[in-house]
Amino acid sequence: MKKNYIPFFLLLLTVNSWSQEIQIFKVNDFDLNGKVKSCLVITDYGRELYEFDKEGFLTKTVTQYNDEDQDITYYKYDQHRELLEKRMESYKDKLLDETTSMANFYTIDTVPQRKILEKIISYDKEFLEQQEYAFDEENRVVKITTSNEGGVDETTMEYITYKDEITTNILINEVMEKSIRTSERKRGIETEKNVLTKEYIDGEPNKAVEKVFNGAGKLVSEEVFMRDIAKKKFTSERKMFYVYDTDGMLSKVTTKTENSEFTQEYIFQFDSNLEKNWIKKIITPDNTYTTRRITYYPTEKMEEKPN
Repeated sequence: MKKNYIPFFLLLLTVNSWSQEIQIFKVNDFDLNGKVKSCLVITDYGRELYEFDKEGFLTKTVTQYNDEDQDITYYKYDQHRELLEKRMESYKDKLLDETTSMANFYTIDTVPQRKILEKIISYDKEFLEQQEYAFDEENRVVKITTSNEGGVDETTMEYITYKDEITTNILINEVMEKSIRTSERKRGIETEKNVLTKEYIDGEPNKAVEKVFNGAGKLVSEEVFMRDIAKKKFTSERKMFYVYDTDGMLSKVTTKTENSEFTQEYIFQFDSNLEKNWIKKIITPDNTYTTRRITYYPTEKMEEKPN
């Protein structure tokens, strides 16, 4: 049986986007540096393999649950490095399960305005869903129309700028689903970025997460709020503080709640590549570990010029 766990790369990504947006992943999205060809992530709950092309674009992922069960995803791009096709194959008892395997096909139109059509079809040739993405002049998604056997849903994105703040409101069938407010402020010589995300249920606020990033783009604090229905206001549930070493690597995370405080420390071991990557991460006091086996594309030698 498959274990229920979150794939490792979803734990790494801290993108301020939302689940329905088309994402193209590259080497740096996986906390990797240099000309990485593949990265095998080994944890105590499973294995994840990531493969990249020479330009750093993700081409394949393999989630290995056990010797018999695995999920494989392939990514195919066009000459402009736009996502053209994504195939997700699910294997159970070493056999392809056509009912849970699916292919996503993308058609891109740029006239008169950019538009992407996504069709999702199962391997047993059943149509599952179609999504049409519309963009504005700034190449931002402004509308997603989703069609399936359950009907048609319309997701709209509103972008509002006020002084030094940018707010993105996401509505599904005209009901608020999420809002993301991004602002910047000076702290000493560097500029901090603050991202406040609110989630709604049936149009009513339910949860909020506030993240603060330093001038180098590192997450330094994260606070989670839950809606107190009786008091009709948000109350802080927990706050996390992130500390980094002189090389920019995470060294400590402290989580504080109203009644407790807990600290985890991070220890990394690195490979000998010119652009170093960590190959082992240990988190104390739990002593959980993650190991990475990384292969690289060979370095291209510069041609010698004649004197």
